[in-house]
Amino acid sequence: MEKINQQIASQLLQINAIKFNPANPFQWSSGWKSPIYCDNRKTLSHPALRSQIKNALASTIQQQYGLPDVIAGVATGAIAIGILTAQALDLPFVYVRSSRKKHGLQNTIEGSLERNQRVVVVEDLVSTGQSSLQAVDALREQGATVLGMVAIFTYGFDLARRSFEEKDCPLHTLSDYNSLVEIALAEGYLKEENRPYLEQWRQHPDKWGQS
Repeated sequence: MEKINQQIASQLLQINAIKFNPANPFQWSSGWKSPIYCDNRKTLSHPALRSQIKNALASTIQQQYGLPDVIAGVATGAIAIGILTAQALDLPFVYVRSSRKKHGLQNTIEGSLERNQRVVVVEDLVSTGQSSLQAVDALREQGATVLGMVAIFTYGFDLARRSFEEKDCPLHTLSDYNSLVEIALAEGYLKEENRPYLEQWRQHPDKWGQS
């Protein structure tokens, strides 16, 4: 597993899906400031990496959860990779909106989902875990049995880990913060002098960068 963690981290860096800018931090939708920005949608433009991620997610699902009844993607970032993963497993696919649609059928979940079907959720990125777990809640409210979640990358925040444990939702990812930092240092994307700075952010992301 360590090998795939490092391979995915290296390729995300190569395609600029992950950027470092400690001097001019990015601001997330949560309001947190961050020296790292991850946009895994860029993987969709790289066929070889896209296929590797699709196959790795499909393999992880089978190894960790067996074969579920349905794959669910979290809108919008994980819709495409979720569809590819479902196709690799020859399974039905649904996606979960961040909020209920305000017109038409006013759906939160798009696609066909029956009560008691076993679902694995696909995410592109897990940061705080809030939006990811909202999707889990929506699926459970529809009567689905959520086996767990897989994702391309996680920052591994304690907040997210506790939230997933409280929701009884196992999370398995292809790569993570620790693998990313080690590869970024080894391949020259970061300097060793940046490591303490990044660790300060990792430990207190909600307070980091505040004047």
